[in-house]
Amino acid sequence: MAAQPVIKFTWEDYRTAPPDKRYELLDGDLLMTPAPNLKHQDVQYRLGHQLATFVDRQELGNVYFAPCDVVLTDHDVVQPDLLFVSRARRRLLANGDNVQGAPDLMIEILSPTTASRDLGYKRGLYARHGVAEYWTVDPEHETVRVLRNREEAPDADRTVGRDGILRSPLLPGFEPDLRKVFPPIQNRDDA
Repeated sequence: MAAQPVIKFTWEDYRTAPPDKRYELLDGDLLMTPAPNLKHQDVQYRLGHQLATFVDRQELGNVYFAPCDVVLTDHDVVQPDLLFVSRARRRLLANGDNVQGAPDLMIEILSPTTASRDLGYKRGLYARHGVAEYWTVDPEHETVRVLRNREEAPDADRTVGRDGILRSPLLPGFEPDLRKVFPPIQNRDDA
């Protein structure tokens, strides 16, 4: 019995995928990513707004929201929920269509359909390509985990809850208000 050849998709294949869906290319596997739920989108907007405001005021670089293609290799194209590219790495934005290489910061907001991929393959992928910090945001547990690339900064990984203070060596002075990122659920009277 002959083994079936393994087909790996490339950046060129990815570029021709139907534009009405969200995809990522991980190790040559083309994966459709469903639209995130509303809680996920609220967290993305609230954290992204604070991050973009800080980066803009300090003139540090650029912040992008998903969907934004980050081309790491011909077989790895991701769309993190949020990303930051510093002025020092602005060459990654030169083509004007996507990010060509590793941003300084990648942020993934966990959801049941993507959490294992975000915490597994993507974590290793981002570290291999030199992403300085990778944050995973857990809307259910209201935490943000800061993972530092060990080669760039040997700091310990940290997890901060909604009442804690999130500090990033990558962005000195940025302390997002996590109570605003994870607002309390309001009781509604439907009567």
